[in-house]
Amino acid sequence: MAREAKLSQSAVSRIWRAFGLQPHRQETFKLSTDPHFVEKTRDIVGLYMDPPVKAMVLCVDEKSQIQALDRTQPMLPLAPGIAERRTHDYERHGTTTLFAALDIATGKVIGELHRRHRSSEFLKFLRTIEASVPSDLDIHLVMDNYGTHKTLTIRRWFARHPRFKVHFTPTSASWLNQVERWFATLTEKQIRRGTHRSTRQLEDAIRAYLKINNTEPKPFIWTKSADAILASIERFCLRISNSGH
Repeated sequence: MAREAKLSQSAVSRIWRAFGLQPHRQETFKLSTDPHFVEKTRDIVGLYMDPPVKAMVLCVDEKSQIQALDRTQPMLPLAPGIAERRTHDYERHGTTTLFAALDIATGKVIGELHRRHRSSEFLKFLRTIEASVPSDLDIHLVMDNYGTHKTLTIRRWFARHPRFKVHFTPTSASWLNQVERWFATLTEKQIRRGTHRSTRQLEDAIRAYLKINNTEPKPFIWTKSADAILASIERFCLRISNSGH
C-alpha cells in the first residue's frame, strides 16, 4: 500500500493507527432475511426481559455431531513461560448429540444425550422436558427453524400439549437463542480441552459438566432491548449500503 500510495511505511502505519484501521483482521456476518424478523425478535427479547408469570422459559437446541477426539500424542502441560501444548492432529472415536433446554431464570439446563439426531429423539427430549417442569407451569420454548422441530409428528405432539408455547427465532439469527452461548461455554471448558477415547467417555464428560452447571447455575442476563437491537442493525445496513461495494 505504501508503494501504491507513494508514502513511507511509517506514514501508512500512522494513518492506520489514527483511524483505528486493522486491514489484517477479518470478521464474518450474516443478516437474516426472515420477513418476520422484527416480530420474532420483539417476541423473544420480550420473553427474556419480561418473562410471563406462572411459566418457564426454556431455550432449546441440539449440539449435534459432537466428536470424541483423542490426540495422537500425549498433551504437554503448561510450564513457567510455556503454554499448554497439544498435537494439531487427532483420532476420531464416534459422535453424539446433546439436546439441551436452558432455563433463562435460573441457568439450570435439562440435558439428554442421543447417538442420533432425528425428530424421534427430539420427541423423547420434549417428553423429558414435560416430566421435568412442574405441571402447574406453562412452558415457553425458544427454538430455531431446524427441520426436526417442525415435522408433522412434532406439530401434532404440541397440539396435544397446549401448555407448550413455541417461539421460533428468525432464520440466520441463532444468536437470539441463549442456549447457544451455553453450548459455547461447554465447548470451551469441557469438550475442547479434553481427550476422549470413546463416545461413552465423551458423554460421561458432558454429563459431568451438566451436573456441575446445575449445582451452581448462573443465568445469562439479557440487557439489550429489541429496539436497541433493531436500531443497531439499521445503522449497520445503512453503513454497508453506502460502502460502494
